[in-house]
Amino acid sequence: MEFTLGQLAALLGGTVEGDLSQKVNRLDKIQEGKTGGISFLSNEKYEPFLYETQATAVIVSEGFVPNRTFSTTLIRVKDAYLGFTTLLEAYAQFSKNALSGVEEPSFLGTGSTMGDQGYRGAFSYIGKNCIIGNHVKIHPHAYIGDRVRIGDHTIIHSGAKICADTVVGSNCEIHPGAVIGADGFGFAPQPDGTYKGIPQIGNVILEDFVSIGANTTIDCATMGSTIIKKGAKIDNQVQIAHNVIIGENTVIAAQAGISGSTEIGANCVIAGKAGIVGHIKIADKTTIGANTGISKSIKNSGQTLFGYMAMDMKEFLKSYTHFKNLDQLAQRIKELEKKG
Repeated sequence: MEFTLGQLAALLGGTVEGDLSQKVNRLDKIQEGKTGGISFLSNEKYEPFLYETQATAVIVSEGFVPNRTFSTTLIRVKDAYLGFTTLLEAYAQFSKNALSGVEEPSFLGTGSTMGDQGYRGAFSYIGKNCIIGNHVKIHPHAYIGDRVRIGDHTIIHSGAKICADTVVGSNCEIHPGAVIGADGFGFAPQPDGTYKGIPQIGNVILEDFVSIGANTTIDCATMGSTIIKKGAKIDNQVQIAHNVIIGENTVIAAQAGISGSTEIGANCVIAGKAGIVGHIKIADKTTIGANTGISKSIKNSGQTLFGYMAMDMKEFLKSYTHFKNLDQLAQRIKELEKKG
C-alpha cells in the first residue's frame, strides 16, 4: 500500500510542509524511521528523534515549533496523536478489507449462510444452520459451532472457537485462542464426595462493538444467556463465568476473573488479576484496582476500590501506611509496656 503525503493530509485534515507528491508505504516509530515511512510526534521527550529520523514524513500538532533543522517533511494536524490514530484505523481497515473470498480447504455446514464480501480462511470450520452477516472475516483455523449468528463487519481471528448457539453482534472482534460459549463450571456435590456435572444449556450473547482478547474464555449460561453488552472491551486471558452480565463500555484487563451470575455495570474499569465472587452486582462506573478481590455487591456508582478484600482506595492507602509501620509500632508498644 502506497500513498502520497497529499492523500494522507486530506485524510487527516492537515497540511503538508513540503512536497505533497512524496510517497509512503508503511508506519514507523519516529526513532526507527526510514525512507518510505511515516511517523508522528506528540510526546516532547521524543522530539530529539525528529532531528535525526530518516522517515519521509512526521505528523505533528499545529502548534509544534522545532528548535533545530531536520530533513523529514511535516504534516501538521490539530492533534498529532489523534491524527496518527486515525491513520492507524484507516490502515487497519484497509488491511481487513483486503481479505475476501474462500480459501480451501474450509468447511461450511448444511443450512449455513454467509453474507456478501466475506472471508473464510483455510481450515476454518462453520457448523450447521449458522447465519453470518456481510463483510465478516473468519481467519484460518477458526471454529464456529452449530446455530451461531454473527453480525456484519465482525472479525474472528485464527484459532478462536465460537461454540454452538452463540450470538455475536456487528463490528465485534474475537482474537486468537478465545473460547466463547464453552460449558460453565457447574457441578453438584454428591453424598459420596463426588461431583455430578450440571448440563449447561444456555448460550453467550456478544452485543455490537465488543472486543474479546486472545485466550479469553466466556462460559455459556446454565440457562438463559451470559451477556457482554455493547462496546465492552475484554483483554487477553480473562475468565467470565456462566450467566455473568457485563455492562456497556466496561473494560476488563488481563487475568481478571468473574464468577457465575455476577452483574457488572456500565462504564466500569476492572484492572488485571482482579477477582470477583459470584451472585453479586457491581454499580456503574466502578473502578476495581489490580489484584483486588470483590466479595460483596457494590451499590454506589463511581467508586474506586483497591485491596484484598476490597475497600475504598483512600482508606486502603491510609491503612497501608500504618501496615508498613507495624514493626516500629510493635516495638514502641513493647517499650511502653516495659515502662509501665
